[in-house]
Formats: sequence, structure tokens, C-alpha cells
Amino acid sequence: MQWLRLPEAERHEDEVLDAPLVERLKKLEVRRNENSLLAAPLAAAAGLERVHAMDDHTTDDVVADEAAFGKAIMAAWKNPAGEARVAQSQALEARLGAPDGMMALYRAYNAPGMAQVVFESDFGAALEEPSPEGYGRQYVGQWEARNLRMAASIREMVGARPGVRALVIVGASHKGYLEAYLDLMHDVRVVDTGPVLEDRGPQDSARAP
Repeated sequence: MQWLRLPEAERHEDEVLDAPLVERLKKLEVRRNENSLLAAPLAAAAGLERVHAMDDHTTDDVVADEAAFGKAIMAAWKNPAGEARVAQSQALEARLGAPDGMMALYRAYNAPGMAQVVFESDFGAALEEPSPEGYGRQYVGQWEARNLRMAASIREMVGARPGVRALVIVGASHKGYLEAYLDLMHDVRVVDTGPVLEDRGPQDSARAP
């Protein structure tokens, strides 16, 4: 983020920035990751000093038989709700080149009913997975614990700065869980993304990031 706050003419090797660091920073600029493509540029544009990490995958336990675990979860995902979700995503992604394509995708993924779609296609289906080892239940347990730790990181960050506004950037499958967890917290207000993403006409849609 601090690299992005430098004028482009100053993003080069010098007595402070050595060649390996500059090479790494330039690669991060174009890495396909929400941290580098969304969070860092937004923070740099807003004049912020840093972004805050919230997800470290520490709940991703290694199971005794990873192949069997993966096979069981993949089988659980093959369900009517999952197929409908994939079809919806493919239709949205096919329109990304249109002026309003990206905003249409954001609106769909942030829609109030998406949390239920995510549950039915993924975690709800996994809970019904029939393996004797209970792979689906292990998977859901890891997922819920991961989201709880993410919520704790967010709460810790905003708790140190009473009254601060925080933009949380996550995948669509996390959104419903984090909203539910954070809504239980004292002194935290979850703001609906709907009004921010509302359609304001073709001209605004064409300018949307």
C-alpha cells in the first residue's frame, strides 16, 4: 500500500528500495488477489497508513486422508443448489465485459438471499455428507472456526479505534457468516451493502470500478 502511495516515477530501485524488493512489489501490484488488487489500492487512495489482516487459514487442519476428504466434499457439492449457483456465476462472469457487468456481479454476490444459496449449495450439503469419518462435518467445523477467527480479527481492529469505519473485503461465501457473527457484537454496526451497490444508471455503471 505504501508502494502504491508513491508517485509512479518514484517506484524504482534506489538507496532505500533494493532490486529484489522492487521486483516483489511490482509483482504484487498485478497479483490476482483481493489484498493487492482491491484493499491496497483503496487504502492508498484514501491516504491510510495500513491495511489489517484478518484471515490466516489456521483452522485448515490436515486430515488423515486428504484424498478421501477432498473426494467426499466434492461429492457433497454436486447438488441442485450447487449446480444453480455455478450457472448463476457463469452467467454473471460472461457479462463482465459489459459496462455494468462487474457491478451486476457485486450486486448478485451481495444480495440478501445469497447467504442461503451459499449454505444450501455448500455447507448445508456438507453437513449431510454420509462418510463414516464425518468429513463434511469436519469441513463445516473448520469453516465456521475460520470465520469466527476472521470476525475476532475485525472486532479487535475496530475495538482499538472506537467509531472507526471498516471496509471488509471477503469472498461471497464468508459474507453471511461474518455478518451474523459481527451482528452479535456490542458497539459494532454492520452496514448493508445494497445502497452502496444500487444501480444509478448507465453513466455511473460505466464508471464503476
